Amino acid sequence: MTTPAQTLQVQRAAVADVRAIHELVNGFARRGEMLPRTLAESYEGLRDFSVVRDGHDVVACGALHVMWEDLAEVRSLAVREERQGQGLGALLVRSHLQEARELGLRTVFALTYRPAFFERLGFQQADVMTLPRKVWNECYRCPKFPTCNEIAVVLDLGASP
Repeated sequence: MTTPAQTLQVQRAAVADVRAIHELVNGFARRGEMLPRTLAESYEGLRDFSVVRDGHDVVACGALHVMWEDLAEVRSLAVREERQGQGLGALLVRSHLQEARELGLRTVFALTYRPAFFERLGFQQADVMTLPRKVWNECYRCPKFPTCNEIAVVLDLGASP
């Protein structure tokens, strides 16, 4: 049974959600739309994740990963194919932005193949090289570096609604 998106809520991910998160993220990774994550990475990153559940089923997930005192990344944002276009991704991102504000973070970014989605939420495109903590902490280890074609989007929380 599919519950209307407006009645679903973002919840902190639980250990029981890890395998569903892992499969959701890696489903998009197999299509080249997201970086793959090992099951171990999924468990290690659990505390960054939030999910949207329909009943007991995880239908969307995303993570807010703090990079530094003023910077966090929205990563691993994934919505089941049949549930896309229902506002679940936006629901997760807004929740992550609220959490970032509560933590006192100034800037949130994402690397994406779908910049228009993030732009509708107030993000602006930026040169990834303006995010040196991301590039030199993680990107340089990626098999797509330095020819990555993901687009960096950034939101200054001081300027956002």
